[in-house]
Amino acid sequence: MITLNELKHQSKACTCGNNHYDILIDNIVISDQALQQVVPYLESKQFKKVAIIADEHTDDVVGKTISNLIREANIANSKSILQPNAQGDVVADEAALIEAMLGIPRDVDVVIAVGSGTIHDIVRFASFKMGKPFISVPTAPSVDGFNSMGAPVIIKGVKLTYQMQSPLAVFADLSILIGAPKEMIAAGFADMIGKYTSLADWKFSHLVADEPYCPLSARLTQEALDGCVNSVEQIIQAEKDGIKILMESLIQSGLAMLLVGHSSPASGGEHHLSHFWEMDFIKNAKTQVLHGAKVGVSTQLVLDLYKNQMLELIYSDDKLQELSTNKADAVLKQQDELVQVLKALPNSSDIAAMLKSLQGAVTPSDLGIPSELVSESLRKAHKLRDRYTMLKFWNEHVGLHEYV
Repeated sequence: MITLNELKHQSKACTCGNNHYDILIDNIVISDQALQQVVPYLESKQFKKVAIIADEHTDDVVGKTISNLIREANIANSKSILQPNAQGDVVADEAALIEAMLGIPRDVDVVIAVGSGTIHDIVRFASFKMGKPFISVPTAPSVDGFNSMGAPVIIKGVKLTYQMQSPLAVFADLSILIGAPKEMIAAGFADMIGKYTSLADWKFSHLVADEPYCPLSARLTQEALDGCVNSVEQIIQAEKDGIKILMESLIQSGLAMLLVGHSSPASGGEHHLSHFWEMDFIKNAKTQVLHGAKVGVSTQLVLDLYKNQMLELIYSDDKLQELSTNKADAVLKQQDELVQVLKALPNSSDIAAMLKSLQGAVTPSDLGIPSELVSESLRKAHKLRDRYTMLKFWNEHVGLHEYV
């Protein structure tokens, strides 16, 4: 994993011409004794009052330990335990955001997020709105958003991502992470697998729609992805070395997003499908499934579309010319490079094999997602974000009626 100093140095040397955001994280610890370094960090910052936010499960796993360590150091702390909804889920919706903000006293110096992706999204949003910094303490290597600025939340049933703040520090304790449920480890790996299509979509949006692109951020994301895929056997065993590699990859993906101030390096058409499914589950009061699990499944669907229909279209000068639009003209102009981008993508069967080996979800039916919802998401999910992905191009110019 790239160090913070290396990242700052490479950021200054990058010639992409885009604004790079300052990396405000000053400490990332991924080790056996990471929890033991939380109190010294608080003391170094002279934080006198701390608010801890967790749910019932993450409090049992880590929250109580942190509370005791802080109390023993004579640092005042309060704790807020987020309550599940009627389906038994803690969801980053309006109710949870208000609950979290109410759990952050005005006189605290810092908030500690104890949990996986959803709790971090809630705390990132709530702490920013309360004007307080926060510290990340992951309890499972399940997502790449621990150290990002983006907070994906549900507002009036719609999944929206707000750029809030990154944590001051991340303390990921391997002795805790190796005990995470296998499905959460598989979900973290699957979230990384989604970078195949997110990076392809980002390159496409740059070449075709002139959206900002940073080769440094893309390279960091690709390196994190490659690190995971090359270490899949170690991650399958859920041993310390494998979990460390997975966690480092997730953190580096977050750093790549921080660098550019948005999630394009790590979120493309595959994430749009995932968000669409999540919104449908909430609308129909269905129990949620892990974000990364959805991304692993959606990545395969997007790969099939991109590697087959989209690649065939880009190969065809005649078909592109028949479309007669500025975007189609731009695709034709960038034809050679786009063909190389798509040909470099893996087959969906390769993704399925890795996910299966990790005992993760492979198909929509594994997640309780009906075929009708899959078809609807392929037609409509691109509207959730203002990004010119290949999924958006296909829907606007060809339509998915021939595909689904």
